[in-house]
Amino acid sequence: MKNNYSPDILNCLANLSSDEVFTSPELANRMLDLLPPELFYSSKTRFLDPCSKSGVFLREIAKRLLTGLEEQIPDLQERINHIMTKQVFGIACTDLTAEMSRRTLYCTKQANGEYSVATCFDDAQGNLRYMRCQHTWENGKCKHCGAGRAQYDRVETIETYAYPFIHKSIKEILKKDMQFDVIIGNPPYQFDDGGARASAKPIYQLFVEQAKKVNPRYLVMIIPARWYSGGKGLDDFRNDMLKDQRVRVLIDYFDATECFPGIDLSGGVCYFMWDRDNKGQCRVVNIRKGHSIERERYLGEHDTFIRFNQAVNIVEKVIEKEERQFVTLISSRKPFGLETNVKINSTPQKYSVKIYAYPENGYIEKALVSQHKEWIEKYKVMISYAYGERGDFPYIVLGKPFVGEPNSCCTETYLVIGPFDSKKECDNVVSYMKTAFFRFLVLLRKNTQHATSKVYEFVPMQDFSHPWTDEMLYKKYNLDEDEIAFIESMIRPME
Repeated sequence: MKNNYSPDILNCLANLSSDEVFTSPELANRMLDLLPPELFYSSKTRFLDPCSKSGVFLREIAKRLLTGLEEQIPDLQERINHIMTKQVFGIACTDLTAEMSRRTLYCTKQANGEYSVATCFDDAQGNLRYMRCQHTWENGKCKHCGAGRAQYDRVETIETYAYPFIHKSIKEILKKDMQFDVIIGNPPYQFDDGGARASAKPIYQLFVEQAKKVNPRYLVMIIPARWYSGGKGLDDFRNDMLKDQRVRVLIDYFDATECFPGIDLSGGVCYFMWDRDNKGQCRVVNIRKGHSIERERYLGEHDTFIRFNQAVNIVEKVIEKEERQFVTLISSRKPFGLETNVKINSTPQKYSVKIYAYPENGYIEKALVSQHKEWIEKYKVMISYAYGERGDFPYIVLGKPFVGEPNSCCTETYLVIGPFDSKKECDNVVSYMKTAFFRFLVLLRKNTQHATSKVYEFVPMQDFSHPWTDEMLYKKYNLDEDEIAFIESMIRPME
């Protein structure tokens, strides 16, 4: 039997990099489904994709409008021309993605070309524009996007990554001042650095902020979920998003591969719908392995976003106890002021101290310790600053904590918990840190491999005169069977 299957080419595109990820038609339509259906039955609704890469959003919008306006504009060519000239607009990220997007929307890379589905444009760009922009340098950085001059001050022949939407006004780009009903897209996630390194500078928040300034009726974007906990220039953005009661729907994927197969986005991904004229609670939808759990709630109930709906009650039960925070025991980075490249001896020398380091432990001169020298002779607990893991649930979340004996220190590879007066206290702290309860509360704030002290801020302090087990903690915080089952579905035992 002849196979007549013809795949959608937009499902076959390889991503340019992990910071510019292509959206599949299926995902684009799930995002469009968040919008009121009547928008696609109006000949006056205007849509803008301000960061077009493949043109998928514009194509899927046009398809919906073609169906929705069939009765109002019966003639097919007249309907196509109306949609392409009056309703669907795009701003491309680069010259390459501009040509790709026009090919997707107009069926040719030139809007006024012989084979364009629209017969009404008098220039090649049509309503899918690209304007090559330059960064505006102030003190070594672009005042619009924060790009470093040393990396992005480039000649005309090399891409500058000065994305038009966040460097120019709508009027400058589209050659006319326009108001949009819907802005939708998948913005670049970070400055192109050859990969998805956690240290890369995020940029997606600038597209969201600029889109809000344009003041559409609705805004729908898909972005990395790292903003939930802030950091890396995202603190102000996080605070604004959590306080903004116009964010009415948030679809959260803890595993980003459920949206973008094969793409490494540590911390997951989310898309949201912002409704300018309607404030209220947000419909939060957690999606995990194809299953979803929904809950209506305010995003700003805490200083960070509790992404799992099932976790909200657990956190509230912990907070009700009004206990001290465990984070008060956690050191800052470089607890002894020692970087990873400190010179280490393999055998002890005179006046030396044991150092825990990666990849091997050893000994250093005590005089090299520049911070917290008083901790050297104390017992303390140490844990790796970074811990990354791949694969399915459940998670480990943290590296294994261990006891640092007197006459020891560590490089910045580790954080210090303590110090304590006895090894027994340290052993009891370790028993607590290994519980699923402890690591689950850390997971709620840990969206990347890095585990700074702030990821421990939901964790309560305990009495460390005795060891702790999950059973003791579940009973103390009055967790029910469903809450316990959820914790243990997320966290696997630490051997």
